[in-house]
Amino acid sequence: MGRSVVHFEIIGSDPAKLRGYYGELFDWEFQMGDAVTEKVSQPGLYGFVDGSTTGEGDGINGGIGGGQGHERRVLFYVGVPDVESVLQQAESLGGRRLMGPEPKSGDFTVGHFIDPEGNVIGVAGPSA
Repeated sequence: MGRSVVHFEIIGSDPAKLRGYYGELFDWEFQMGDAVTEKVSQPGLYGFVDGSTTGEGDGINGGIGGGQGHERRVLFYVGVPDVESVLQQAESLGGRRLMGPEPKSGDFTVGHFIDPEGNVIGVAGPSA
C-alpha cells in the first residue's frame, strides 16, 4: 500500500502576507506556532491549517511560514515510518538529500530531498 500525503507547506519571505492572501482566497484559518525546525520557518511565523476545517472537512493539514532568509517554495510531505531510511533510499534512486532528519530529537521528524527532475519533496514521521 502506498504512503499518503500528510501535510503541505507554502513558504515565503513574508509569511503574514501569504497567510492573508491564502486566508482570503480559500477561507483558511490559521493557528500560529512554530514549525518542527527553524530550517522550515522562523519561530512564531508558522500558521497551521487544520485539514478538518477546510472544504468538506477532509482536507490535508498544512502550514504557511518562512520569513527572512527562507526561499519560497510549495512543498508536500509524505508520511513515512522512518525518515532517515527513506532519505537514504531517495538518494540511492538518484535523488539528493537537502535536509534531515530534523530535528535531531523530539517526537516528530522531517526531511527534504530533490528528486531526479529537481522537485523538492518532504517526508515526515516519528523520530528514531
